[in-house]
Amino acid sequence: MISAGQWETNQTFHTDRPDLPECFQLSVLSWLPCIYLWVVCPIYIFYLKRSNRDYIMMSIMNRIKTALGLLLSIVCWTDLFYTFHELRQGHSQPPIYLITPLVLGMTMLLATFLIQYERLRGVQSSGVLFIFWFLSVLCAIVPFRSKILQASSQVRIMTDKLRFTTFYFYFGLVACELILCCFNEKPPLFSNVNPCPETTAGFLSTITFWWFTSMAIKGYKMPLETKDLWSLKERDSSKITVPKLLKEWEKELTKAKRYVCKTAADSERESSPEEVEVLLSNPKAASRQPSFLRALIRAFGPYFLIGSAYKLLQDVITFVNPQLLRMLILFTKQKGAPDWWGYSLAFLMFFTAFLQTLILHQHFQYCFVTGMNVRTAVIGAIYRKALVITNAAKRSSTVGEVVNLMSVDAQRFMDLTTFLNMLWSAPLQIMLALYFLWQNLGPSVLAGVAVMIMLIPLNAVIAMKTRAYQVEQMQYKDSRIKLMNEILNGIKVLKLYAWENSFKEKVLAIRQKELQVLRKTAYLGALSTMAWTSAPFLVALTSFAVYVTVDENNTLDAEKAFVSLSLFNILRFPLNMLPQVISSIVQASVSLKRIQNFLSHDELDPNSVDRKNTFSVTVVNGKFAWAKGDPPILHNINMMVPNGSLLAVVGHVGCGKSSLLSALLGEVEKLEGEVSIRGSVAYVPQQAWIQNATLRDNILFGKPYNEQKYQCVLEACALTPDLEVLPGGDMTEIGEKGINLSGGQRQRVSLARALYSDTDVYLLDDPLSAVDAHVAKHIFDNLIGPEGVLKSKTRILVTHGISFLPQVDNIMVMVEGRVSEMGSYQELLKQNGAFAEFLRNYALEDIELIQDEELFPDDALSNHTDMVDNEPVINETKRESRSVRRHGCSQRKHSEQQEKKKPQDMQKLIQTETMETGRVKTKVYLEYAKAVGILLSVLICFLYGCQSAAAIGANIWLSQWTNDASTNMTKENVHMRVGVYAALGIAQGILVMMSSFTLAMGNIGAARKLHHDLLTNKFHTPQSFFDTTPIGRIINRFSKDIYVIDEALPATVLMFLATFFVSLSTMIVIIASTPIFAVVIAPLAFIYVFVQRFYVATSRQLKRLESVSRSPIYSHFSETVTGCSVIRAYGRHSSFVLMSDMKVDENQKSYYPGIVSNRWLGVRIEFIGNCIVLFAALFAVTGKDTLSPGLVGLSVSYALQVTMSLNWMVRMTSDLESNIVAVERVKEYAETKTEAPWEVEDKKPPPEWPMEGNVEFHDYSVRYREGLDLVLKNLTLSVKGGEKIGIVGRTGAGKSSMTLCLFRLLEAAAGEITIDKVKISEIGLHDLRSKLTIIPQEPVLFSGTLKMNLDPFEKYSDEEVWRALEHSHLHKFVSNQPAKLELECSEGGENLSVGQRQLVCLARALLRKTRILILDEATAAIDLETDDLIQSTIRTQFEDCTVFTIAHRLNTIMDYTRVLVLDKGQVAEFDTPANLLSQRGIFYGMAKDAGLTQ
Repeated sequence: MISAGQWETNQTFHTDRPDLPECFQLSVLSWLPCIYLWVVCPIYIFYLKRSNRDYIMMSIMNRIKTALGLLLSIVCWTDLFYTFHELRQGHSQPPIYLITPLVLGMTMLLATFLIQYERLRGVQSSGVLFIFWFLSVLCAIVPFRSKILQASSQVRIMTDKLRFTTFYFYFGLVACELILCCFNEKPPLFSNVNPCPETTAGFLSTITFWWFTSMAIKGYKMPLETKDLWSLKERDSSKITVPKLLKEWEKELTKAKRYVCKTAADSERESSPEEVEVLLSNPKAASRQPSFLRALIRAFGPYFLIGSAYKLLQDVITFVNPQLLRMLILFTKQKGAPDWWGYSLAFLMFFTAFLQTLILHQHFQYCFVTGMNVRTAVIGAIYRKALVITNAAKRSSTVGEVVNLMSVDAQRFMDLTTFLNMLWSAPLQIMLALYFLWQNLGPSVLAGVAVMIMLIPLNAVIAMKTRAYQVEQMQYKDSRIKLMNEILNGIKVLKLYAWENSFKEKVLAIRQKELQVLRKTAYLGALSTMAWTSAPFLVALTSFAVYVTVDENNTLDAEKAFVSLSLFNILRFPLNMLPQVISSIVQASVSLKRIQNFLSHDELDPNSVDRKNTFSVTVVNGKFAWAKGDPPILHNINMMVPNGSLLAVVGHVGCGKSSLLSALLGEVEKLEGEVSIRGSVAYVPQQAWIQNATLRDNILFGKPYNEQKYQCVLEACALTPDLEVLPGGDMTEIGEKGINLSGGQRQRVSLARALYSDTDVYLLDDPLSAVDAHVAKHIFDNLIGPEGVLKSKTRILVTHGISFLPQVDNIMVMVEGRVSEMGSYQELLKQNGAFAEFLRNYALEDIELIQDEELFPDDALSNHTDMVDNEPVINETKRESRSVRRHGCSQRKHSEQQEKKKPQDMQKLIQTETMETGRVKTKVYLEYAKAVGILLSVLICFLYGCQSAAAIGANIWLSQWTNDASTNMTKENVHMRVGVYAALGIAQGILVMMSSFTLAMGNIGAARKLHHDLLTNKFHTPQSFFDTTPIGRIINRFSKDIYVIDEALPATVLMFLATFFVSLSTMIVIIASTPIFAVVIAPLAFIYVFVQRFYVATSRQLKRLESVSRSPIYSHFSETVTGCSVIRAYGRHSSFVLMSDMKVDENQKSYYPGIVSNRWLGVRIEFIGNCIVLFAALFAVTGKDTLSPGLVGLSVSYALQVTMSLNWMVRMTSDLESNIVAVERVKEYAETKTEAPWEVEDKKPPPEWPMEGNVEFHDYSVRYREGLDLVLKNLTLSVKGGEKIGIVGRTGAGKSSMTLCLFRLLEAAAGEITIDKVKISEIGLHDLRSKLTIIPQEPVLFSGTLKMNLDPFEKYSDEEVWRALEHSHLHKFVSNQPAKLELECSEGGENLSVGQRQLVCLARALLRKTRILILDEATAAIDLETDDLIQSTIRTQFEDCTVFTIAHRLNTIMDYTRVLVLDKGQVAEFDTPANLLSQRGIFYGMAKDAGLTQ
């Protein structure tokens, strides 16, 4: 078809007016676009069939496109018919004149069909057609030019007028199509709130990410807020992704189950049934675990593969540029080459680089979106699983660990997806690079490759070591955070006991180990950085040295040297990435296993509780255990509760009352027997579970709001008076874990929730223990009892209070997991068993205190006090710190806002976390530099400068060396050239190592200093700070922010400095070789800074929004896990799942623009990099007569690698900004106001102080915080040593405040307190607090040994500790434990019952044995016997001490020396109990309420 003669190089190359032969134009150039379209078309049509969007209405533009398409095909057919016409005339034309118009005409028809088909499938802008029109125009430009050339040269008189005309028609139409293709169609028929512009963006806009610009501009003008974010695309939302993954995971599970059954069946044929049992119980034997990986791949693989296809394309294009560089260097060598060739090379370089940019970012976009979807799906799957796992499974992983699965492990998957393609792409790039290098340098490349291969094990060893260190460091970090968490949860106790120092030492010890590991990691890091920087250099050095020395004739000229260098630079990336990818795959595989194990846990059997039967609640021969392998906790339980009856369950602490309720809910493993409940269930757990929502939401719990019913519920639960006190009424926001409600309020909210849910069966686990007597009575009468709202429902009430027992239908007495007796109150008394004995002792003894009545009148019993925990006052006692919080509720930060406030304003107790906006202040960078050390900082920069200088030196030396080739000086200088080159390179390596090493040292120093300041400050912070700041926020400073300062910041600083100096040296080199380049630098730099400012402003704010919206996911999750039994009992499972999904979607809404902002930036910055390449090449072409090939090679090869470092530099600037915020946040919390000093040297009290224990208040007033009302007003009283004082009064009367004042947790507003003539306000806090003892209301234990909990400073001997345990009645319990005093207490003392924890607090008090003891409502949640023990212990052991008791039940203080009645912060009455009763004042009224007096 094309004879060799027709292809004339002279016509194409060696001329100033190049042209291509006509035959080539007609065949190859015309067919290229057609081939492309026909190949892509079937795949594209298949894709469109699958995509489901609405069609688009016919628009004018669409009609024009279609018309043009038809016209085009007509134009092509005209050519065809003209050829036929010519044949008829007898002019024979080559067959090409028939084929080309035919093919073109068909293709144009296909294109027209596609235009319409796309419209019907709702495609607004088509990439396929855009590329087709673009190619058509590109290919038509050549004939366009050659036809003009022919016409102007008048070689042939115009023979082909018709073809000439049709061609120009064709060209014009194609150009029009291309232009029209750039515009968008209207969106399909659907609507969405604030939709993401990406869905409607055109093809060009999509590949350049132009659609994001609007957000970048908005973010630059003012900080972005949540409302500015686009809504998430449907396909990225939880609604789509989670079910997708779960569906695949279900398939995996069923497959695994089938496999297990099959193995079992096979083994049954061969072996005895016993073995099969073993097989089934031993998962290893039948180990076909369901693979989570397979599920992930099936769900998200296909989308990810599109990204992989882009990656493949990009890898291939990468290698075009070195070839072009080669041609360019050759071009500068040839003196006679035409200029247009050089220019076209320069533009070609620019074009390939630009294409590569676009493709690479498309690939990243696909990968990141996949990563995002994986994270959404994994979080969703974990959340759904956490709601249904068994207790055994729950025990194997703590809440923290499960939250970690969600945060850390899901994050790891997300990070991995972005790199995953490197697994195959890196080897491919390496192969290609080696192939081209072989062509260039021949076998001597192998020397370079050998060096690379030798470096791989070094890197691998370093990576392995680093991993090991990381794991170790994670463990230290975990234990440090766990300890911090406990310290912050129990900070009040630490302050009261003056134990801060002991715990501070513990934290610092862990931190020390953590920093040691960090330092080791830093040493390794410095080594690996050196290997990383020196690798390409060493490879080049060995290759060149071998190449030159192997053969005399081998000369190293510019073309060889610099093309090889640019190939080595390409090699550098995959070589560095491979170990990283592999290590991150290892990490992800660990995460995968953890997630897989979690998702494979056993689930609660939904059928363990039968839902249909005649009786309301029945258990037949029930035997239950917490987990399958555990010993049973309940044995042969039989019970039947008829409809509408009330059953009370009583028994000692730990006899299985709560477990029984769990069994009824199906929360424990049923080993044998039947359980059935008829109808729906409401459950009130012993420790009320309160969500972080408004009070009303907590009560409604997802039910619709009904005013009348709601008011009735509040009334019955005695919540109406509380609402008046709360700042926002029932719309008050309640903090995490119900922090701003008192214990009793929480319990009542929990009751209200149960009542509002209006179910058939009510399971109440000791709901009355936390409330006061009269409140308990009110609730019993109006709610639970025979006259209450629930009288027609079935109720099971676990209780400690015996006053209500006469009014219940049946009583069930439990002893050690068995039912010992059951019957009505009268029957049990008649049976005269353990229960009757127990009743007589308590009830009688208590009443005899007041009137010596031998009789046991019925009425006295019925209104007898709730024996557990009541305080006879109108409202309910506020727990002390709660009242702090309550007073804190109404306070905003500034008091002047108070006046402006409208009454219906909602009050937030917890100030929302301040989110910094705008630029990070330079001050913060200086702070960090100061923490590193100013001198060190300067030294680091200097070292980096030296290192860059060495690198430039080495390359300039190389370019000099290559110029030897042209002057034939090569042979003589070889050794000198190689030697100096090597010296410069090695110097660079050593400098790199030194600089990264000093940097690491500086960073670790800074990290130590910042953490130490933060920790010290937090221990010295007054209590009020902890009352108004959620613990999570403080923990965040200790975990996330310190982690950033430890690990993320150093890496960022390192990368930033490295990229900055690389970019700088590139500019220097290019300007040195072609000075005219300086002209271009200014505009490019301007654009660069402009883009960078836009990006940094937007991306920083997006990152902040993302991190702010991330914490609700985890807090909601941990809340759910703690309350999952309640959620399950009420059947609110699905709505919680929905809530979680919404929170995840909210988070992804700010994460997605964050990814895109990186792509947006990448395309723009790389465009600037590509411009640098273009100009470097252009100036090299213009100055080719003066430049040596060596310099051209140097400047262009430098330009080729600048793109990467420019891109990274912006990224690092922005990372640096977002990471340095951590320093700011840590500083902020390290500089909060501190309390008084712990020890005042010159005011130290004598060591034996206080001797007598006299306490005096003089005109004492106190308030909780600045700007609040006084809680105690002008209190004056004096107490002699050894007196026993009971303190009583209504809620908010200031009882708890008095104790806080003694310990100076609250500082005086006026007046003073003296103890034994020492003014307490003058001595150090520790000197004061260590001399007083308190038994606080909420027993707080720390995780550690029991001994540590009793005596953290190890002041006492084991004998003393045992004696204290004996007096506090824990001796038997502890000596039965195998570990004795070394018994491990779990976090918060979870493995001891509440009563035992209270006894541990008593033991602490006994150990300290100071002259003054304060008892703060210390007897909640304890059964009567234990309570008795405590009271008698205090009477005997502390008889010569001054005791202040905040009384709960008047009968405990009836024999005290004096009783102090407080009212509204003032002394109302203060006298002996007998006198007060005879005065018939407030105290008498209380006693009467409690039934202690007639």
